[in-house]
Amino acid sequence: MSIDKTSTAAEESSVENTAAAPAAVAAVDPRLLVREQGFAGYLGEFKRKMKAGDLGSIPVVVGLLVIWAIFTSLNSNFLTAGNFSDMSVAMVGTGMIAVGIVFVLLLGEIDLSVGSVSGVAGATFAVLSVTHGMNEILALVLAILTGTAAGAIHGFVFARIGVPAFAVTLAGLLFWQGFMLQILGDNGTINLDSDGVVVKLTSYYFSDVAAAYGLAIVVTAGYFLSAFFDNRRRESVGVPSRPLNEIIVRTVLLAVLAFAVAIVFNQYKGLPLAVVIFLAFLLLTDFVLRRTAYGRKIFALGGSVEASRRAGINVELVRISVFAIAGTFAAIGGLFVASKIASANQGAGTGEFLMNVIAAAVIGGTSLFGGRGRTWDALLGVMVIISIQYGLALEGIASPVQYMITGGVLLATVVIDAVTRKTQKTAGRA
Repeated sequence: MSIDKTSTAAEESSVENTAAAPAAVAAVDPRLLVREQGFAGYLGEFKRKMKAGDLGSIPVVVGLLVIWAIFTSLNSNFLTAGNFSDMSVAMVGTGMIAVGIVFVLLLGEIDLSVGSVSGVAGATFAVLSVTHGMNEILALVLAILTGTAAGAIHGFVFARIGVPAFAVTLAGLLFWQGFMLQILGDNGTINLDSDGVVVKLTSYYFSDVAAAYGLAIVVTAGYFLSAFFDNRRRESVGVPSRPLNEIIVRTVLLAVLAFAVAIVFNQYKGLPLAVVIFLAFLLLTDFVLRRTAYGRKIFALGGSVEASRRAGINVELVRISVFAIAGTFAAIGGLFVASKIASANQGAGTGEFLMNVIAAAVIGGTSLFGGRGRTWDALLGVMVIISIQYGLALEGIASPVQYMITGGVLLATVVIDAVTRKTQKTAGRA
């Protein structure tokens, strides 16, 4: 009799376990269900993030709008088409280098050499194309590769030899600055061809109004198609996805922003080539970080180096490649800076330039502690810095005050980042 009772109990337990098994398999992180709950779900998710200190880009966007509102109230010329276009072109050089800094910061490291490397790239192009008469396209490629090589050297010394990145890149800052002075020679300045490839990077505008509107259409349509097919892919494997009406609303908001910018550009000279190139690089790097295995490895290293090593990630290779990427973007940014002033000179990449580059990445939302950030942060951060610089310049405020205000904004951003991390740890999310 006891055997029968035992057998019956075992069978009942087996049935219960069998019934519970599907439920366990079907369990889904509640945060993933937000997309299926529509706007009510997103409102709840927003409240949850606010409590957990996960503010994302909201403080930066709000801060940028406040900056624009203040300077517009002080000077009506601040957001005119001409000034807005000039700011858009001016931010590209710094923004390009900040994109590379984002990659390094995601590892939880720093690169202090990017300013000097950018100067070397501009000087290399000028010497090869102007002094030695080399083909401009070939000289441009070699100048960019110079930055790649410099970054790879820094990464090798850091990853393979074990010298801290701070020390390596500080040495690189001094070395490449001296190298730039050496190749520029006694004159110290080499003027670029006003009709050359590099100068055209910032001086060329697509004057046809169809160019700006066409780009707005392409960006909007590209976003909608990407989101739509991503949803289809998620649905096919049973993963929660966004409702179609939410995708439509997001697309409409993006379209309003894109066409508003296009209208402003067309009221001046047209669509700047520099802005098109910058957006293309932002889209490319964002895809690499969010959609590729390589990008996930970078985030993993920023979270925990030891855990990444145990997971089979080649830590040294990823580190070297990230610093090579930073050097590459430093070189590209240096060419844009040289294009803006139509020359390569001894002052390139010096002074406050390095601080502005790092500040752009941090102000935009990339964490100094690694593991959190996007390449779009470079765009937001550099917009804040350039807006402050142009706004204060319109008011005739001296450079020392500009430095103090930019430093204050940077300090506030770092404080917010540190407080956010503590709040997330308290909420069990870090």
